[in-house]
Amino acid sequence: MRYIVLYEETDSGWGAYPPDLPGVGIVAPTKAKARDSVRTAIEMHLSGLRAQGLAIPAPRSSAEHVEVS
Repeated sequence: MRYIVLYEETDSGWGAYPPDLPGVGIVAPTKAKARDSVRTAIEMHLSGLRAQGLAIPAPRSSAEHVEVS
């Protein structure tokens, strides 16, 4: 499965979250660490859903850049 992940730079590091998986989000000091951590968080979340016999949410979000002047 491929989920969209949004990354947000802050004054103290980076945040990352997949919009299709509410409640999953991380903070990290670097974008590289955020990328690794959010992957792990998604894997753990999906594993927990499977263990509970719950449905895995299908990826539904999409992203694109919008140019403005």
